[in-house]
Amino acid sequence: MMAENLNIFKIVQNQIKEAVKLLGIDFTVYEILKEPDRVIEVSFPVKMDDGSIKVFKGLRSQHSNALGPYKGGLRFHPTVELDEAKALSMWMTIKCAVVGVPYGGAKGGVECNPKNLTEREQERISREFIKNIASDVGPEKDIPAPDVYTNPQVMAWMMDEFSKVRGYNNFGLITGKPLIVGGSKGRSEATGRGCVIVTREAIKALEYDMNDVRVAIQGFGNAGSVAARLLHDLGAKIVACNDSSAGIYNPDGIDPYDLLEYKSDMGSVKNYPGTQEVTNDELLTLDCDVLIPAALENQITGENAQNIKAKIIGEAANGPTTPEADKILFERGILTLPDILANAGGVTVSYFEWVQNLMNYYWTEQEVNERMEQMMMEAFEACYKTHLNYGVHMRLAAYLLAVQRLGEAMRIRGWLD
Repeated sequence: MMAENLNIFKIVQNQIKEAVKLLGIDFTVYEILKEPDRVIEVSFPVKMDDGSIKVFKGLRSQHSNALGPYKGGLRFHPTVELDEAKALSMWMTIKCAVVGVPYGGAKGGVECNPKNLTEREQERISREFIKNIASDVGPEKDIPAPDVYTNPQVMAWMMDEFSKVRGYNNFGLITGKPLIVGGSKGRSEATGRGCVIVTREAIKALEYDMNDVRVAIQGFGNAGSVAARLLHDLGAKIVACNDSSAGIYNPDGIDPYDLLEYKSDMGSVKNYPGTQEVTNDELLTLDCDVLIPAALENQITGENAQNIKAKIIGEAANGPTTPEADKILFERGILTLPDILANAGGVTVSYFEWVQNLMNYYWTEQEVNERMEQMMMEAFEACYKTHLNYGVHMRLAAYLLAVQRLGEAMRIRGWLD
């Protein structure tokens, strides 16, 4: 079997092009969406703890503001690649359009290895970077968020520095902040919770009984453990979980609350009592009803898609299924809930955080969860209807929905005349 071409920038471009053609809309929509509106690249000096000066590079890809300001993560990583940032910013545009959040996509970060930096050095890098892109971001323009190796503390430093530049508190610049400086309740659970909501709706649509559903979860981190607990609460049976160290399986079910405590004490799910060990490959192809990939990209491929036994795949991770696998799964009648729908709970609650910052009025966790549930249910229903109407897999259905909304906004705004 030929290796799949997994250049994600090309993959996203092709998916947008396919959607434009299927919808039969003005091809200019593809021409506008195939590249970001702009890419900002900066280099800036930072004083290190030993007194030396080091120059860091940062970038920000701003893809489309047809539906609202740009929105997306900022990462600290040894490799921040232009093509990857462009592709991820395009994905964010699509994700926001799918779930009905009035944003376009952005992505970026600083090229550095946070593992080799002290906290004070990370703070200086955070402040210098946001200072260097201050004229290109803000609540009305581009709202960053945490991503790989960044966290609420990094967001707080950036917000503080941006507020100094502007001369007044500007909490709405950035999301994923600590609660005390304008963060939103419900944010830490949002990705896993959103995935469970659309998975629950898929189970209903396929007329399965939740109490008979067996679930395998790949990746027992934040999103995976939240998904496991919430599905367990709904009556489903969690039969397998793994993390980067080991995988565990028990056909009679695993208590995810107890497992979370065990992992917290032991550092891994390895050797959890009453389970047998399974490899990552075995977990993906276990006999189960629902598979939640909540770990890395490119896990379900053209090579193992034939062996997947789950009826529903809920993508809590970004990009866990390759395009070749998508086709195979669709032909086999497996319903894949794509990342741009299934893990959009995170950006939905980020949107709520921004709204609360602009109003300077904050919601209870229950209000946040209820509003998110409403938006995720509506997004699932719209995608599922499109999937049935066009006879395409759910990922393409989500793209059709998003591109239709983006095209309509462009037409109304006069961009296509």
